Amino acid sequence: MKKVITICAFAIAMILGTQSAVAQMNKKDVNAIAAEKTEALRQQLKFDNEQRNEIYDVYKVYVQKKSSLRNTSLNNPSLEKLNVFRDEKFKLILTEAQFERYLKLKEE
Repeated sequence: MKKVITICAFAIAMILGTQSAVAQMNKKDVNAIAAEKTEALRQQLKFDNEQRNEIYDVYKVYVQKKSSLRNTSLNNPSLEKLNVFRDEKFKLILTEAQFERYLKLKEE
């Protein structure tokens, strides 16, 4: 009986540990994607460190919300709202010239 209880406790611990590891991995992925997108945009728009930090924060939120929508189609209204949210935040952060360049890059 003790062996059965020990095996069940071990199985439950493994399941909980796996879920925790997956959640941590997703957080690392979000941060990595946000950093990558921020750096790519920084090379194109040449913004300063303060703008970089703000853009990174916007991308983190954007990537997190977009990953929760991953099972939906690309024409989903929620995805369009998310893109509008990102663009509105960028407009507040970037200079007018940088934002115009961003819009041109987005179209390409």
